[in-house]
Amino acid sequence: MRIFVTGATGFIGSALVPELIEAGHQVVGLARSDASAAALTAAGAEAVLGTIDDLEVLRDTAAASDGVIHLAFKGDVAFSGDYRGAAEADRRAVDAFGDALAGTDRPFVLASGFIGLPSGRVVTETDVPMIDDSPFLIRTATAQAALTFASRGVRSSVVRVSPTVHGEGDYAWVPGLIAAARTKGVSGYTGDGANHWPAVHRLDIARLFRLAVEKAPAASVLHGAAEEGVAIRDIAEVIGRHLDVPVTSVAPEAAAEHFTWLSSFIGLDVLVSNALTRELLDWQPTHPGLLEDLDKGHYFHTNSTVNEADRLIAPLTDR
Repeated sequence: MRIFVTGATGFIGSALVPELIEAGHQVVGLARSDASAAALTAAGAEAVLGTIDDLEVLRDTAAASDGVIHLAFKGDVAFSGDYRGAAEADRRAVDAFGDALAGTDRPFVLASGFIGLPSGRVVTETDVPMIDDSPFLIRTATAQAALTFASRGVRSSVVRVSPTVHGEGDYAWVPGLIAAARTKGVSGYTGDGANHWPAVHRLDIARLFRLAVEKAPAASVLHGAAEEGVAIRDIAEVIGRHLDVPVTSVAPEAAAEHFTWLSSFIGLDVLVSNALTRELLDWQPTHPGLLEDLDKGHYFHTNSTVNEADRLIAPLTDR
């Protein structure tokens, strides 16, 4: 298959491209810069210059492909204060893909998340998210709209991606916790630390995206979570051990100052089942879990700071 991938040079995308090529597919990647285009060429893919705002480029490239995997998101815009604008741009891009692929029975795979889904219990692939006009739920509405492409002759599927995708090169949530621990001298969590983040290794979720574009049935919802949920206190304890700092609960009134941009996410308690995804696609995660990956030590080789972690949230375009 000739597969068009947006976000192809991001954290997940840079693992997905070789996964697809090794499986015998041709890859066309959307590149926002000459440097990204060069990286794609070096990886054995074809590059198309453009952004997700270039709707004509998206339509034309999708129409000339056998399938599309959409990973990109305007994180630089979203996390600089205009999440709604970024989410609306994403919706326009997804609609453009739906128009280009309508009536072809070709696959369209969209990266989404777990916002708007039930809390307090394990979420399954059959759970339908709440949708309203809040900025964060616009992306959830986009995912639900993508599933309706099935009625227009598109083999569309949605991969709900764990908030913690880990592995070499991670620049998001776990590095943010490490940066905070380095700066504050304590490895923190909130409350009793018993809340959970689902997690998946980047190589395992890359394989899931490949399986989805190859064979996911139309209107499938897939869960990109290898681990149902990892307790935040357990993450903090591994970080504290490696940095040789105390592990402690951070008071609610101090959370924003301690965790900075992560303060909105540190208290999330999300548990996710992947049973239906495994059964549907025979997806078998084989790479280390989050705590094992942390214990390998590669997360602690760089001397990042909270400011650097705050800056690095921008490249979440490709998560």
